[in-house]
Amino acid sequence: MTAKQQHRERIDAFSEEEANEALRLWDLREDPMVIAFRDAPFDDEPVTAEEEAAMAEARADLAAGRTVSLEEAMRELE
Repeated sequence: MTAKQQHRERIDAFSEEEANEALRLWDLREDPMVIAFRDAPFDDEPVTAEEEAAMAEARADLAAGRTVSLEEAMRELE
């Protein structure tokens, strides 16, 4: 069975809702923002010592439970 035949077989089994979601995802392939991210070059810039230290601090905060929810952070910013 070819790939196209496999696709047709699976699509035929979709509910209407699943078919609509598949169409939405298919259309995203043409979205300029999606294309820009998809085609963006890999970030091969080296991580600085300062960035490494900040990431280590963040990991330690996560491990120790020193975090707040987005909702709490938004309330603090109001």
